[in-house]
Amino acid sequence: MFLIVLPDTSTENTLLFRLQSGDDEAVMAVYEEYFTPLFHYTRLKTGDATIAEDIVSEVFVKLIRVLGTKSAPHSHLRGWLFRVARNEIATHYQKADKVNIIHLEEWMPAPTETNPETHIGDLMEIHRMRHAIRMLNDEQQEVLILRFGQRLSLKETADIMDKSVSAIKSLQFRAVDTLRGILLQPGREASNG
Repeated sequence: MFLIVLPDTSTENTLLFRLQSGDDEAVMAVYEEYFTPLFHYTRLKTGDATIAEDIVSEVFVKLIRVLGTKSAPHSHLRGWLFRVARNEIATHYQKADKVNIIHLEEWMPAPTETNPETHIGDLMEIHRMRHAIRMLNDEQQEVLILRFGQRLSLKETADIMDKSVSAIKSLQFRAVDTLRGILLQPGREASNG
């Protein structure tokens, strides 16, 4: 059973209001709230912690620069931050559509069971899931990471990936459907992994 914890939108709205009101401490609060998820996303995309730190730092520099302008976030603060991070990755590599699958498993939960038999079963299932995810195309991987790994809304994900909400719904549906098909066919992921 999976438990998804939705982000606290009241915190996001409060931080956005503080930014828009010119609260000097709001940027630090946004940094503390969003540095870790932005870093994990950026590290997943780049495969390099140092580059990820540099890119996330640039996201916050851009946030400071645009405050009080029409380019500042007006709604969906998280979505705005992730979109800027994705653009910074694209700028860094001149190509933003490739997920570095070497680190893909970092957004998947680690087993917490202490019973050795259950632990081995959990490890086997996670290994099987990782292979199946690696079989998805880059966009499908990214939509799953943003929607379920980072818990972004459809609108935020659409903004980040520069697609319509309906395109994200379709992409997510195809990704989940493909993943389900892979996982329901015994041996398929092992032969391609």
